Amino acid sequence: MSGFISLEGKRALVTSGTRGAGAATVALFRDLGARVLTAARSRPDTACETMFVAADLTTPEGCAALAAAVRDRLGGVDVIVHMLGGSSAPAGGFAALGDTDWAREIALNLMPAVRLDRELVPGMVAQGRGVVIHVTSIQGRLPLPAATTAYAAAKAALSTYSKSLSKEVSPKGVRVVRVAPGWIETEAAVRLAERVAQDAGTDQEGGRRIIMESLGGIPIGRPSTPEEVASLIAFLASDRAGTITGTEHIIDGGTVPTV
Repeated sequence: MSGFISLEGKRALVTSGTRGAGAATVALFRDLGARVLTAARSRPDTACETMFVAADLTTPEGCAALAAAVRDRLGGVDVIVHMLGGSSAPAGGFAALGDTDWAREIALNLMPAVRLDRELVPGMVAQGRGVVIHVTSIQGRLPLPAATTAYAAAKAALSTYSKSLSKEVSPKGVRVVRVAPGWIETEAAVRLAERVAQDAGTDQEGGRRIIMESLGGIPIGRPSTPEEVASLIAFLASDRAGTITGTEHIIDGGTVPTV
């Protein structure tokens, strides 16, 4: 990869970059020469050579603090990767979701990107260059009604917002793209497979199969790895992708069954 693309000298912000695909993205960006700042609610226990800010990005104050740190510690930014996302909504379909659940999903999956872009993209426009990568989800087009309605709707909103932003700022030198992962085999995903396997009386591979079947199947036969997702993000952030903007790039092993 390093022989094909370079992020040498790029100043990058990667939100939620301490675990999973976020941590893989931070590591790859650093390997490719970028200066990286990342943020999460708390510093990980493991030693971290990457610049780090503790911030709750579901709040306006947390986003403002992170944006100030980007300006102070990086002197601006060339690449923003909005990796933050997730869901804590209860299962049970639409009727199980109260206003608090909806507000929580939107606060986590949409508003941090909106607020940080509002703080930092004007600086990209002023310098005439930059890349914004919004990490959405295939759930935006393939929701699971029993469990992910609010999450999927928030990610769909992020996708629409991203497209609108791209139309506004691409003529000014700032590319805006989306990466939509399917199931990623993070540490949390491994633990989920183990729990599913235990409940079903099977082994971990059987648990993985149950999860893949719940998604409608993954034709390639396995989830994506964090490193594979990071590689796609790094390519899109690089100058090799210089005319790619306004588009969504799915990495799901073929889970989405439509064109």
